[in-house]
Amino acid sequence: MPAKTNITMKPLTKDRWDDLLALFGERGASNGCWCMFWRLPRRDFGELRSAGRKEILHRMTMKDEVAGLLAYEEGKPVGWCSIGPREDYLALENSRLLKRLDAKPVWSIVCFFMDKPARGQGLMYEMIRGAVAYAKRQGARIVEAYPTDMESPKLAGKRLTSDGGYMGIASAFRKAGFREVARASETKLIMRYTIR
Repeated sequence: MPAKTNITMKPLTKDRWDDLLALFGERGASNGCWCMFWRLPRRDFGELRSAGRKEILHRMTMKDEVAGLLAYEEGKPVGWCSIGPREDYLALENSRLLKRLDAKPVWSIVCFFMDKPARGQGLMYEMIRGAVAYAKRQGARIVEAYPTDMESPKLAGKRLTSDGGYMGIASAFRKAGFREVARASETKLIMRYTIR
């Protein structure tokens, strides 16, 4: 599938909050997650409802704490990618499955969300490229991701259902130059891109 060439990636800032709302909808993207699943300790995430998670993301945005990037096509928000220093994602830092590999400072890509009409058209690859470029501008040297490997024996020939690929698909990361550095499970990889 050819890559999209008219995608622009912009940080979520105060002036783009309404664009995020338009993309995520009333339900907050994935069943009220509001992209807090990896940011909050598991207990806090579980205790908060959708409105509470939305409020945390809103406060972050109003304080100019960039929680991620919006993808635009012809001026319309069509995608979301959460990226930031790994230590900003408290649940990720505490994950047994996706534990730190070493002490190197890394930026993590933890989440994608796409408008339904934009899915299956190469948007994830473009968002990965945009996320790496953004991380580079912020001084990052290593970008890490935790995608699903659809080529694993367990998933080969199958299609994702629902939000199963919210952390990304390994093939899109490979295409963007990421390399597998560890296998967290039969279907989950830890991949890295070293910025030169």
